[in-house]
Amino acid sequence: MNKLTLKGQGILNKYIGFFFLAIFFLWMKTYIAQLTQFNLGIENPLQKFLLFINPLGSSLLFLGLAFFFKGRKKYIALLVIDFFLSFLLFANVVYYRFFNDFITLPTLTQTQNFGDVSGSVVTLLRPYDFLFFMDIILLITLLAFRFVKIEIKDMNRRKVVALFSLSLAISCGNLGLAETDRPQLLTRGFDRNYIVKYLGMYNYTIYDAVKSTKASAQRVMANSDDMTEVINYTKSNYAEPNPAYFGAGKGMNVIYLHLESMQNFLIDYKLNGEEVTPFLNSLTKDQNTLYFDNFFHQTAQGKTADAEFILENSLYGIPQGSAFTTKGLNTYQAAPAILGQQGYTSAVFHGNSGSFWNRNEIYKSFGYNHFFDENFYSMNPEDLAEYGLMDKPFFEESIPMLESLPQPFYTKFITVSNHYPYPLAEEEATIAPHTTGDKSVDTYFQTARYADEALKQFFDYLKESGLYDNSIIVMYGDHYGISKNHNKAMEQVLGKEITNFDSAGLQRVPFFIRVPGMEGGVNHEYGGQIDILPTLLHLLGTDTKDYVQFGTDLLSEQHDDLVPFRDGSFMSPSISFVDGKFYDSTTGLEIEENRMEEAVNLQNIVENKLALSDKVVNGDLLRFYTPGNFTPIDRTQYNYNPSQNGEETVGK
Repeated sequence: MNKLTLKGQGILNKYIGFFFLAIFFLWMKTYIAQLTQFNLGIENPLQKFLLFINPLGSSLLFLGLAFFFKGRKKYIALLVIDFFLSFLLFANVVYYRFFNDFITLPTLTQTQNFGDVSGSVVTLLRPYDFLFFMDIILLITLLAFRFVKIEIKDMNRRKVVALFSLSLAISCGNLGLAETDRPQLLTRGFDRNYIVKYLGMYNYTIYDAVKSTKASAQRVMANSDDMTEVINYTKSNYAEPNPAYFGAGKGMNVIYLHLESMQNFLIDYKLNGEEVTPFLNSLTKDQNTLYFDNFFHQTAQGKTADAEFILENSLYGIPQGSAFTTKGLNTYQAAPAILGQQGYTSAVFHGNSGSFWNRNEIYKSFGYNHFFDENFYSMNPEDLAEYGLMDKPFFEESIPMLESLPQPFYTKFITVSNHYPYPLAEEEATIAPHTTGDKSVDTYFQTARYADEALKQFFDYLKESGLYDNSIIVMYGDHYGISKNHNKAMEQVLGKEITNFDSAGLQRVPFFIRVPGMEGGVNHEYGGQIDILPTLLHLLGTDTKDYVQFGTDLLSEQHDDLVPFRDGSFMSPSISFVDGKFYDSTTGLEIEENRMEEAVNLQNIVENKLALSDKVVNGDLLRFYTPGNFTPIDRTQYNYNPSQNGEETVGK
C-alpha cells in the first residue's frame, strides 16, 4: 500500500475526514439532482454558480448537527441525517416529475390521500433512483467492513463553532449573491422554483417551514380590523352584472361537470384525422352554450381540490398545500350556502373515498346538504380507475341519487377517468394513442375520448329526463393534464416549439356555460376559475356586491381580465408575466422597455390580490364578516355518513 493511500485512509480514520466525505457526496448528489431533475430555468453564469454552491452551506449546517453527539453516536447521527436529507431530495424529485412543483410542509399533512395515489407514484420511479442513496450505502460499507476506523474522540468546541460559522457564511454569501440577481427574493416571489434555484433544496425546506408556520399563526393573530382592507378592495373591484344576462337562469337547477385534467388544446384537436373530443367540440357550436377559449385554471399544489375551492368561494387556493386539507374548519360563504338559503338543495357526486382531499369535512363548511361518495356506489372492481369509479358507470349510478333531490338543486359531478397516468383498458379505448413515445402523453388522448363519451351519455339522460331544459350546466377543466415536464412530447402533439410563454398558454382549460334560452357562442374574454362564482350567481339573479369575492363576472362589461396564477405570474390580453419575464400576449415576444411601467403595475396588482386572498383564508377572516341576507353555516348540522338503511342523513 503506497504512502498516498495510507495518508488518505488516515484522514478518513478521523471523524472530520469521514464527515467531509459525507459532505462532498451530499453536495455533489444534490447539485446533480437540481441540475438534471428540476427545470429551474438557469439563464446566466451567476445562476449556474449559485446552483453549484447552494447545497454546500446547508449540507454543512445539517450534517454538522451530528457534532452534538458523542463518541460512536456521532457516526450514527451523521448517517441518519444524511439519509433524511437524501430521502427529502428523492421525494421532491418524484413529486416534481408529476406536479412540476416541490413538496411543502402542508402537503405532508395530506396523508389521507397517500393510499389513493400509490399507483401513480410507481409510474414516476426511474431505474437510476437508487443512486440517491448510493453514497449512504458506501459510507455504511466503509464503517461496517472497517475500511474506516471509528474515532471516539470528539472535536473541541471551537472547531465546531468555526464549522457552523463557515456554513452560515456560505449560506449568507449565497443569499447575498442571489439578491443581486433576484432582488427581494424571499419577500416578493411566490414561485418555489426561484427559491430552489437560488438557495437550494435544503434552504428551500427551511424557508417553506417558516412560511407555513407563519401562515398557520395568522388565524390566532387575526381580528375583525383585518377585514377592512379586504372589503374595501372587493367592493372597489366589484363588476356590475350585465343586464342582458343577469337572471337569465333564475330558478333553474345548477349542474357542475368537473372535467378532470382536461386542457383546452383538446378542443377541435384531431388525432390521425379523428376528433379526440367530438362531443365537447359540438358544444362550442351549441346555440345556448357559451364557450370561453381564453379561460385558465389557477390551481397550485391542491390541483383538483384547489379548483373546487376557487370555484365555490371565489378565493384563491393557498400557496403551500391545499386549503381543503388545512383550512377545512374555516368560515366560508360558498355557493352551496348562498343558494341553500334561496331554496336550493346541494349535493356532490364522487365515486371515490369521502376523505380524499378532506372533502367529507370541508363540504360541511361550504354548506353542502349531501355528499354521495364511494359508499353510495357499487364500486365494482372492473369499473374502477386509480382514483375511483370510471366516468360511464359513475354517471349511470348517479342518476337515481340525482332524481331523489328536490328541485331546484345545485350539484357537482367529479369525474376521475381522465387522470394521470391515464390508464384505459383496451376494450374501452375508441381512439388509438398518440405516437410521441411518451406513454402518459400518448394515452392521455384515449382517456380524454372516454371522458367525452361519458359526458355525451349523461347529456342524453338530461335531455330524456327533461332536466336539460331547466338546468344551467357548467363544465370546467380543473387543471392541466400534461405538465411542462412533457413539453418535448407536446411539441410533437402541437407541431411547434413550446416556449415558456406557450407553456403558460397551455394552462387554458375548457369552460362551458349552458343556459336554456340564452344566446351562446364563443367568448374570447380572458378569465379564470376565480370568476366562475360571480358569473354563476349573476346568471341566477343573485347580486354579489356584498360578498367577499376576488373574481368578477365574465359577462360583465367591467370584468377584470387580468388572470393571476398562484406563483405570482399572470396572463392578460395585453401583457403576460411568465417565469420572471414580461411578454406581449399577442406576439409572445418579450415586451419593450417602454411598456415596463404598465407591466410592473399589473404585477403589483396580482401580488396584492393574492396576498389579500391569503389573508382571508389563513386568517379565517370571514368569521368576522357576514353579508346581509346571509346566515353563517353551522357545520355541526351536516352528516354525510350513510345510515344503517343505506340512506344519507343531513342537517336541515
